[in-house]
Amino acid sequence: MATEVKLPRLGQGMESGTIVRWLKAEGDTVEKGEPLYELDTEKVTQEVEAEASGVLLKIAIAEGEVEVGHTVAVIGEQGEDVSALASANGETPDRVQPDEGGAEIGVEKPAEGPAREPERERGRQAAAERAAEGNGQAAAPPTEGGRIKASPLARRIARERGIELAQVRGTGPEGRIVAEDVERAEHAPAAAPSAAPVVTGEVEEIALTSVRKTIARRLTEAWQAPVFQLRVSADMTDTNALRKQLVESGLDPKPTVSDILTKLVAVALLRHRELNAHFTGESIRRFPTANVGLAVAAPQGLVVPVIRSAERLTLAEIAQARSELVARARENKLRREDLEGGTFTISNLGMFGIEEFTAVLNPPQAAILAVGAADPRPVAVDDGHDVRIRPMMSMTLTCDHRAVDGADGARFLGTLKSFLELPGLAL
Repeated sequence: MATEVKLPRLGQGMESGTIVRWLKAEGDTVEKGEPLYELDTEKVTQEVEAEASGVLLKIAIAEGEVEVGHTVAVIGEQGEDVSALASANGETPDRVQPDEGGAEIGVEKPAEGPAREPERERGRQAAAERAAEGNGQAAAPPTEGGRIKASPLARRIARERGIELAQVRGTGPEGRIVAEDVERAEHAPAAAPSAAPVVTGEVEEIALTSVRKTIARRLTEAWQAPVFQLRVSADMTDTNALRKQLVESGLDPKPTVSDILTKLVAVALLRHRELNAHFTGESIRRFPTANVGLAVAAPQGLVVPVIRSAERLTLAEIAQARSELVARARENKLRREDLEGGTFTISNLGMFGIEEFTAVLNPPQAAILAVGAADPRPVAVDDGHDVRIRPMMSMTLTCDHRAVDGADGARFLGTLKSFLELPGLAL
């Protein structure tokens, strides 16, 4: 008996999701637990597994936003009639949805013409490559059904950064364009201007993804909170020396200053639990463990994966957790549990040379720490009788005044500053 594949509710409050692409085609055999399609939710893009085994008889919705509980496909036995299920679900063959280029495409699988001979296809691509090379241009990327072959992540990065996929050379299987190809094309030197007249392009309108909508909503909520900022600078001489010793010890991955900062922040939070808190509107929730979120600039937007119970982890364990989370964020493979449960957030832009900045709250968390670069600055020592050049790092703490008072934030920053200047104090 055929089984309807319905869009699942993957988290509390989820009302809809956006189907990015199907990993199986109609007629393919599917095993229970096997990845079936990619779904873009408010927090992550993740693979959804099949809940039954059989043959994928029908894809009701090829892509686009779908409400929770709506039938998106049917799995059953080969040759089984599923037209009744489709009609009962309100699906009709002429339903259309816009593709990425704005054109309308039928959600029903269109009839396919005779397959082209592989030799002819290779010959055409070879001819196109020779023609392009003769004109001093990059070879045209391979297409499939008239559409350039590219991964969903590559398409998303290209849209966000205004890069034409037709100008990108793919290095993936069969010349498919992958994310690295788009990033490489963005930083490639501009091609020499041609003799042809330059045509002014039209304004590009980019639809908001679920992740970008969530970022916009949460930041708007954060901007309405009554906040205050406190700023302090710490002498990073001893922290930098500690990091150098850890690297020389052969740890893999190599610990970073951010890893040490994560550990010291976690220890400081347990001494000042007023900062390790959520403001819910009805109460203030203070937590017994520090789940430290790290703001990461991922291709799909800003995400904040969480290192749980960071105060209990060694620096090697924090470095490993950070390396895995950042890699998954940049590959758009974060799991929902990677993003949930944070009690405090660190946003570090020091690697970009930013000296200091103010970070926006990450509700319902009560505070966030903005970290700048550690730059050499003149510092008075020996009670002001001497001046030395020291690596000084600015930190700006943003607090929700509904949950945290100024003195609470000042004491936290004072403890963190002392830890950074003498890391042994955190032991």
